[in-house]
Amino acid sequence: MVSRIDGRLAGKVAIVSGGAGGCGAAASELFALQGAKVAIIDRNGDAAETLASILRDKGLEAIGLGADVASKREVDHAVNAARERYGNADILFNHAGTLIVKPFLDIEETEWDWLMSVNVKSMFLMTQAVLPQMLAQGRGSIVCTSSISAVCATPGEVLYDATKGACHMFARAIAVEYRDRGIRCNALAPGFIRTPHGVRELKDLQGMGVDVTEAAIAAQQGRLCEPAEVAAAALFLASDESSFVNGTHLFVDNCFSAV
Repeated sequence: MVSRIDGRLAGKVAIVSGGAGGCGAAASELFALQGAKVAIIDRNGDAAETLASILRDKGLEAIGLGADVASKREVDHAVNAARERYGNADILFNHAGTLIVKPFLDIEETEWDWLMSVNVKSMFLMTQAVLPQMLAQGRGSIVCTSSISAVCATPGEVLYDATKGACHMFARAIAVEYRDRGIRCNALAPGFIRTPHGVRELKDLQGMGVDVTEAAIAAQQGRLCEPAEVAAAALFLASDESSFVNGTHLFVDNCFSAV
């Protein structure tokens, strides 16, 4: 699936966390193709700059920045570097995240703290760093990657589900607090996705005896979601096309959460 390329982000500055791989990379490329100047922030700084270089070779605007988005110091450094290069951000895609699949009673406290930092604290830090730029301009769109796991619980994913539930409410609460200052904030909630992250999730769940076979996925959502489909949904929420969409949860799951 390919979104029409019509420059709908022309003149915009976009920051994408976790933007060097999977759905994040698909969004980074799509945002750049649509005319945005894109700052790709990723824990793997080399991968971020490699992707940015590929985009620049296509005549697009992109910069790659390495940062642990669970670290305030590194987040502030990366966001400041993006601002120095491109100016104030119009779009923030809080995409960085990962998962742990494990029986609840086997989860270590350190694992709980780590996943909460990567999936939830990162949104807090990135949004705190970028939001003042948006407020100075009186406009901005924040998109946070959540998951069907925010509303559909799965055995072995108590910790992951909890982080995505937090993501859901984080996006909604930011929207309510800053709506009247020109800020929109929405959560994107994909189903099972065909990425290395998604394939690992399915393998780990199968290892716990959870039925996520091809037949089960077909029954739940028809097929695996492609990264380009998540990127297209993120583009809609980031763009002015969704100017009256605020505080919502957009499910990209082909009915998984509806049945």
